[in-house]
Amino acid sequence: MKQVEDIGNWALKRVENTGSAALLAWEGLLQIFVRPFRWRVYLQQLEFVGVGSLLIVLLTGAFTGMVFSVQSAYAFKMFNAEGYVGVTVALALTRELAPVLTGLMVTGRVGSSIATEIGTMGVTEQIDALRSMAVNPIQYLVSPRIFAAVTMMPILTLLFSLVGLVGAWLVAVVGLGLDEGVFKRRIIGVLMPWDIWSGLIKSALFGLVIATIACHSGYSAAGGARGVGMATTKAVVYSSVAVLVVDYLMTVIMF
Repeated sequence: MKQVEDIGNWALKRVENTGSAALLAWEGLLQIFVRPFRWRVYLQQLEFVGVGSLLIVLLTGAFTGMVFSVQSAYAFKMFNAEGYVGVTVALALTRELAPVLTGLMVTGRVGSSIATEIGTMGVTEQIDALRSMAVNPIQYLVSPRIFAAVTMMPILTLLFSLVGLVGAWLVAVVGLGLDEGVFKRRIIGVLMPWDIWSGLIKSALFGLVIATIACHSGYSAAGGARGVGMATTKAVVYSSVAVLVVDYLMTVIMF
C-alpha cells in the first residue's frame, strides 16, 4: 500500500505542477496586453532569445541538412532515386527537424538561463522586492520571456530550414555530384506552403512550452544555490521532453 500511495502522490504532484504551469502561462499571456508596456524589457528578451541563439541554430541547421543529405543520398542510391534527396531533406526539415531541433537548442540555451535567473531572483527575495514596489512579477518577468520565445522561435526555425537546405545542396550537388536542376525542381514541385507553416506553428507552440516550463521551474526554486541548480535541470529536462511530446501531438493533428 505504501508503494501505491507513493505513486499516487507522485502523480498528483505532476498534475498539480502541470496545472500551475498552465495558469502561469495564461496569466503571462494576458499580462502582455496590460499597461504599463515595458518595451525595453521586451526588446532585451527578443535579442536574448533570437539574436543570442542565432549562431547555434545556424550551425545545427547546416550540419543537420548536410548529414541528412548524405544519408538520404546513400539510401536512395540503392533504388536509383537520387533525385528525391532534395525534397526528402526539405520535407524533413520544414515539418519536423527544424522546429524540434531548434526547440531543443533554445531549451538548452534559453530555458536554462530563464530558470536560473528567475530562480536566483526568488531565493534572493528580489521577486518579493518587485511586489513591494507594486510591480507585477508575472508581467515583468514571465510575459516578456513568453512573448520573446513565441515570436522568435518561428524565425529561428525558418532560418534553420533555409541553412539546412543550403547545406544539403552543398553536399548533394557540389559534393556528391547530383543533378542541380532535379534537386531544385523536386523541392519546388512537392514542397507545399502548409509544410512550412506547420513547422512554424509547431515552433511557436514550442516557444510557449519552453518559456512556461522554464519560468515555472524558476518560480518554484527554493533552498539556495542547490535549489536553483535543480530547478535549472528540471527546466531543461522537462522542456526537452515536452517539445517531443507536443511535436507528436501536433503532427497527429496536422497530418
